[in-house]
Amino acid sequence: MKVLVTGVAGFIGFHLARRLLLDGIEVYGIDNLNSYYDVKLKKDRLSKLLEIKGFSFELIDLTNRDEIMNLFATKTFEYVVNLAAQAGVRHSIEMPRDYIDSNVTGFLNILEACRHYPVKHLIFASSSSVYGMNTKIPFSTADNVDRPISLYAATKRANELMAHSYSHLFKTAITGLRFFTVYGPWGRPDMAYFKFARAINEGKPIDVYHFGDMQRDFTYIDDVIDGIIRVMYNSPVINSELINVVPYKIYNIGNHKPVSLMHFIEVLESAMGKKAEKNFLPMQLGDVLITYADIDDTIRDVGFLPHTSIELGIPLFVNWYRDYYDT
Repeated sequence: MKVLVTGVAGFIGFHLARRLLLDGIEVYGIDNLNSYYDVKLKKDRLSKLLEIKGFSFELIDLTNRDEIMNLFATKTFEYVVNLAAQAGVRHSIEMPRDYIDSNVTGFLNILEACRHYPVKHLIFASSSSVYGMNTKIPFSTADNVDRPISLYAATKRANELMAHSYSHLFKTAITGLRFFTVYGPWGRPDMAYFKFARAINEGKPIDVYHFGDMQRDFTYIDDVIDGIIRVMYNSPVINSELINVVPYKIYNIGNHKPVSLMHFIEVLESAMGKKAEKNFLPMQLGDVLITYADIDDTIRDVGFLPHTSIELGIPLFVNWYRDYYDT
């Protein structure tokens, strides 16, 4: 078996590739190593993967249609997990074209490649951001999601619609995963918890938006990887006799336990052994008050059941942070 992981030098891509490799599965990874955040961190993740038998890497940008098509023409993949994307809600306000190029055009290239060089199952990263202005909680995949409040969220919703059309037209088995605030070792430096850790370590104040009155469904990376793998091996049914049944699914991958931002900060302070000086600020553009994943269908269909509380997950992140940055 060979699995293609795009965005393999990213946070989730790195952990997925590592887990698959340790399970004895061959992984072909691609990434463009862009400078949205520290490239050294991405290269260090890659170096860890290259130490494991069965890993191959190629520097490819998803927006390069010819390179993507050539990759699929010369390699044979049974599964494709598309995790490459331009991340970050707030950055999409400042650099919108980056999101259209990477998240829309880049994803189209993956869909076209899977159309012409069929795979057993294409899994792609969506986001809890698609729920936008929804007020009904927990967020269900059955909810209407036509009110995104950032371009990032809009591109992720566009991915879901594009994937559905390709699945319908070409009977490609495709599943989208709406991730909820993923955290853990080797995480993204642009995420709030990472910024908090750095500021606390350096004795600098942390910016706490909406005066701390927010909740997030923080989901530990190991639980996320377990969810991805369970979904990967459970592709939507393809039945050519049922013309109205599309081999397409959407799942929430979340902890199903929202945590207040202030409690999260308290747990981080405890793990770091330092109190944070807090700079309380109004809500940021593109932000929401609460994220809360309804995972009933993910539990029912693939047996996904997250089990890592922030009391367990945050100390694991802090231990890695101190080791990696030698603090």
